[in-house]
Amino acid sequence: MAQDYYQILGVPRTAAQAEIQKAYRKLARKFHPDMNPDDKTAKDKFKRVQEAYDVLSDPQKREMYDRYGSAFESAGGGAGPRWQSYGGGPEGFQDIDFSQMFGQGGAAGGFGGFEEILQQFAGGGRRGRRPSVRTRSADLEHELHIPFNTAINGGQAQLSIQRPGGKVEAITVKIPAGIEDGGKLRVRGQGEPARSGGTPGDLIVVIRVAAHPYFRRHGRDLELSVPVTLAEAALGAKIDVPTPQGEISLKIPPGTSSGKRLRLKGLGAPAADGSRGDLYAEVKIVIPESLDEESLELVRRFDKRRLLRPRADLKW
Repeated sequence: MAQDYYQILGVPRTAAQAEIQKAYRKLARKFHPDMNPDDKTAKDKFKRVQEAYDVLSDPQKREMYDRYGSAFESAGGGAGPRWQSYGGGPEGFQDIDFSQMFGQGGAAGGFGGFEEILQQFAGGGRRGRRPSVRTRSADLEHELHIPFNTAINGGQAQLSIQRPGGKVEAITVKIPAGIEDGGKLRVRGQGEPARSGGTPGDLIVVIRVAAHPYFRRHGRDLELSVPVTLAEAALGAKIDVPTPQGEISLKIPPGTSSGKRLRLKGLGAPAADGSRGDLYAEVKIVIPESLDEESLELVRRFDKRRLLRPRADLKW
């Protein structure tokens, strides 16, 4: 008994054309012989998927199939390959670039196996002509190391690619603001050179971001340790702090302890939608390594007042 075309594509009988085409694309990729060199059943599965799509994607043939089932051909439906009727390529393939789906050559057999399958579908009308298949060369991957500041604010960077024959080519890459370590950029047409009748591959640039001596990044937020004096922390002060958008004045509230985080809204890393994360300034009280006797005596007098018990809550 012939398998139901709707079951082959995995769609309901009420499926719209867009749903049928989506299912076909997924299965064509899954069962293409070049993608399954070790699966001897892949070729037959691919042919059944194509046969089902040829019928269900044609409104007239689909109507006949829905009415007569697997006997629709004898009723005049005809399930022959569609390009024989229209004189062009198969409608299902027109908007699918198999060269991009399966890479430059697929498995060891390349696109030759795919062309043979197309020939089988084409029947005898064009048996003497091989369909032209647009091949795409392979992509290249290259790591690019950039400064922390460039990753946050964006900019340009150059990398060098060695081409066949030993020629070294310098390529300028635009760095989008906010890119993270490990992010990837695609430079069209800068991969492997095009072969006869094909198109060149792309260059995939993997971004590596150098560490900053003072700033740290957590997603879209930035952190910065801000040294302050004992007097600034105790009495309060306004201090200048660097940010990705320039230097700003930061208010230190009176009685600020080391470790307190002050939030600077919207001064972090940018996102693709234009929003920005926040910058957190972590206060770090700095004490001089050596004090004169007068200063030490002032500290002793202050400590005798016992205004603070910093370890009162420490427990095992």
